[in-house]
Amino acid sequence: MLEYNIQLEGKTILVTGAAGFIGSNLVKRLLKEYDNVNIIGIDNITDYYDIRIKHQRLEEIKALAENRKDCRWLFVKESIADPEAINKIFAKHAPSVVVNLAAQAGVRYSITNPDAYIESNLIGFYNILEACRHHNVEHLVYASSSSVYGSNKKTPYSTEDKVDNPVSLYAATKKSNELMAHAYSKLYNIPSTGLRFFTVYGPAGRPDMAYFGFTNKLREGKTIQIFNYGHCKRDFTFVDDIVEGVIRVMQHAPERQNGQDGLPIPPYKIYNIGNNSPENLLDFVTILQEELIRAKVLPQDYDFDSHKELVPMQPGDVPVTYADTTPLEQDFGFKPSTPLRKGLRAFAEWYAQFYGTV
Repeated sequence: MLEYNIQLEGKTILVTGAAGFIGSNLVKRLLKEYDNVNIIGIDNITDYYDIRIKHQRLEEIKALAENRKDCRWLFVKESIADPEAINKIFAKHAPSVVVNLAAQAGVRYSITNPDAYIESNLIGFYNILEACRHHNVEHLVYASSSSVYGSNKKTPYSTEDKVDNPVSLYAATKKSNELMAHAYSKLYNIPSTGLRFFTVYGPAGRPDMAYFGFTNKLREGKTIQIFNYGHCKRDFTFVDDIVEGVIRVMQHAPERQNGQDGLPIPPYKIYNIGNNSPENLLDFVTILQEELIRAKVLPQDYDFDSHKELVPMQPGDVPVTYADTTPLEQDFGFKPSTPLRKGLRAFAEWYAQFYGTV
């Protein structure tokens, strides 16, 4: 177990992508559990998916912040691809800890809209790194993705594996983030930790994710397509587990030290955060359907079999994701463990509240 070398209490923390799925949950958790924190959130609130969900997340954060008189919450509606906006935040607020979760997400969208990925995931991340370079940042934590493993045949996926063969532009940008962070750690002694997230799901999640899209279609009486004839396996990870991992990692920055050449040994780490238990997609959808019926999103007599279609694999996708979380367990004493049914029940109950029941 690593000893924490960063105290979050009393710190200024910058969270990019603060209106996003993981970012908003992270901010809420920080506001609930840590005293005297100063949190700056930045998000450009694109219309990539239903912005009503993003605004609801921000409203929940605002309500929490208003009840914490010792904490400060500031939201900035800007893009991390705008260097002036980023430099202004760093110059004015001097964040000690930076958590970069802002990114254009999604494998399929990267095939039709590559520009969005270059702007947010490469230029935006470069701006964050440059700002960290010129200010005294104690720790940069940033989101990578299980997509970097591509069509890796070895499972479970280990951070020691070579990941040089991305199968989507999205994956390529996330691998690029890791390489850029490593270079800046080496050149400028910036402690940085990359987190490879595995298929995150939960309440108020992203509508472009399969479970959310399936729910929308089933509710509308449409047929859902289950890729790879239902044989895909995913390491579905509940959002609360992701946030727990992020918060633990935030509190230990890789140690700064110099090598024999006088240059810094990169204070740099990578961890997987996944459930370490891949689920068959068809089983996942079956549990989802049962929980949607329980939450009254779907009628009791819903004919699931007539609304599903088993189809081949699609471009850019991979048959399995499976996280080796051993380093996370060894260093931080944590392993995601929320059961699939519990997580999907929480999603179904949120969906019923947000969109209504039958």
